[in-house]
Amino acid sequence: MVASEQVLATGQQLDTLCINTIRTLAIDAVQQANSGHPGAPMGLAPVTYCLWQEFLRYDPSDPTWLNRDRFVLSNGHASMLLYSMLHLAEVRRVDKQGKVLKDLAMPMEEIKRFRQLGSLTPGHPESHITSGVETTTGPLGQGVGNSVGMAIASKWQAANFNRPNFEILDFNVYAMCSDGDLMEGIGGEAASLAGHLKLSNLCWIYDHNHITLDGPANWSFSEDVATRFIGYEWNVTRVADANDLTMLARAFETFHKTEDRPTLIIVDSHIGYGSPHKQDTNAAHGEPLGEEEVRLVKRFYGWPEDANFLVPEGVREHFRDGIGRRGRDLRARWSDLFAQYSQKFPDLAERLNQMQHHELPRGWDKNLPTFPADAKGIATRESSGKVLNAVAQNIPWLIGGSADLATSNKTTLKFEGAGDFQAETPAGRNLHFGVREHVMGASVNGLNVSGIRAFGATFFNFSDYMRASIRLSALMECPSIFIFTHDSIGVGEDGPTHQPIEQLASLRAMPNLIVLRPGDANEVTEAWKIIANLRSSPVALVLTRQNLPTLDRSKYAAASGVAKGAYVLADAGGKPDVILLGTGSEVSLCVDAYEKLKAEGVKARVVSMPSWEIFEKQDAAYQESVLPSEVTARVSVEMASTFGWARYTGLKGRNVGMHSFGASAPLKDLLKYFGFTVETVIKEARAAMSVK
Repeated sequence: MVASEQVLATGQQLDTLCINTIRTLAIDAVQQANSGHPGAPMGLAPVTYCLWQEFLRYDPSDPTWLNRDRFVLSNGHASMLLYSMLHLAEVRRVDKQGKVLKDLAMPMEEIKRFRQLGSLTPGHPESHITSGVETTTGPLGQGVGNSVGMAIASKWQAANFNRPNFEILDFNVYAMCSDGDLMEGIGGEAASLAGHLKLSNLCWIYDHNHITLDGPANWSFSEDVATRFIGYEWNVTRVADANDLTMLARAFETFHKTEDRPTLIIVDSHIGYGSPHKQDTNAAHGEPLGEEEVRLVKRFYGWPEDANFLVPEGVREHFRDGIGRRGRDLRARWSDLFAQYSQKFPDLAERLNQMQHHELPRGWDKNLPTFPADAKGIATRESSGKVLNAVAQNIPWLIGGSADLATSNKTTLKFEGAGDFQAETPAGRNLHFGVREHVMGASVNGLNVSGIRAFGATFFNFSDYMRASIRLSALMECPSIFIFTHDSIGVGEDGPTHQPIEQLASLRAMPNLIVLRPGDANEVTEAWKIIANLRSSPVALVLTRQNLPTLDRSKYAAASGVAKGAYVLADAGGKPDVILLGTGSEVSLCVDAYEKLKAEGVKARVVSMPSWEIFEKQDAAYQESVLPSEVTARVSVEMASTFGWARYTGLKGRNVGMHSFGASAPLKDLLKYFGFTVETVIKEARAAMSVK
């Protein structure tokens, strides 16, 4: 049976026709773009076809269905595999407001524009661009890390929302992964955590094709993956031939029957399947096959050799009768059940609706703490813990945890009923990630794209371990919350290995990431108000280990100025002679210097600047009111790299900061040694004022 015969195929012939359609769409898109990875889609097309057509609980006419199964393509370089499926399954497009449209999420013209500027088909899948893409993947290991968060989300939602005879939420998560996903350290962290939590709703499909980008996988990878995952307490099964639909179906059925652990399906596949010269070689991995090889492949498939982007008669209809009809029926039955659920449990139904639409519950900001003036003060990690507990009580779907540092980060949710998320207690709201920063970041992203508002916490220095996840959350416009404590050389005796220096500048350089470094306890409360309202930007909340004075707000400006990113905290009146800019623990240092300068007759101004990014979003008039351009005598004070501060202090300004790594010593000795003293700030202020 060949596609050119124009005879309607049936049974196995139709299965093969559909699978080869997936393959050839990928081949043609990569060839036309002259860029991409054709080999993986060619090998994995039967696996994806079997999963989507027979097992995936998914309605293409509503890709926002709350209880849909999630499909994650962790080996995101195989993006054309997913794009082909979105097209053939006729998944609908969703607008920015979450409304499902009649348009296709992946029309043929977008497949033809693969990897082109402004297309819906970027080289690696991006969830904020392409409807039907559950999460942005590409850097290997991130997708499987996301899948753990998604699986936790499903378990948590089921435990908190399901009621007897009303199984409203119980979706499964499927993640397709490669050798690279398992080589990257985050893959091991993700598998270890998933096994510990017994995430029986999680299935990884491992594309075991023996090839990496450089060459044979055995050049660098020879471990027994099955034994490794058995050690992680996973169920492991194997399909010896990726083209064997019967065995693939049996493997997915095994996953469905496994109720006490996650499942790994090892699938032996051929990268570049059907290519006479490139199958089972790295030449099929990261480059087009070439026109002549494409003709030979199509000849092997029984495909018209000159046809491009062909979808033969009967293929679309087959998908409509498969995943289309099955998904529509599943969602219709679920909708009927949910309608009954809404009548019987209206409060829970309303909560789910708010979660799905990223709305805040009424009264979410009630009883947020305010802090009295106190010269001794409180560490911002401490005040943040108090505010976090109040916010979490008001937002029932705010959950999270720490990389084995909750007692130090002060992120434990302690109110009655908070509980711990474990395999036996999936309703708990405290997550324990263990010493696994990499997968914590990726899991937090997976939780957030699943409707839950989630946070992860660690020491600021270890944000470096999470950088890829933070970056992807910013790229995919996901409002993940990253809490970082021990934010400076204030760590003291722990020394330079634990003292962050360049991290603030590094994160500020990241597009669409909000960095917040509050200067006292009341600024912390205001920071959490900003965080709660974020919809399409992640946040890094950067907090101190050491106590900070709680400023007297009857004497200085209200902390509500944090909402603008930067504000005039203290002012001597009239045109300032010098502006002192600070963040975090250095704000109070600026205030102390301001008071001494004021006593000496210097008209100083203190600007608290907890968020550069938010300040940059203010209009020019507001920015000018805070930092008048005619005042060029400016001093920034921050216990971190001074990189970037020149944009606010200018060529005539001065920058008090770190120009080296820190040191191991008591904090008071470090402050004096590195120049974070009132005397230094005043000296730099006078130097700035002397510049003409």
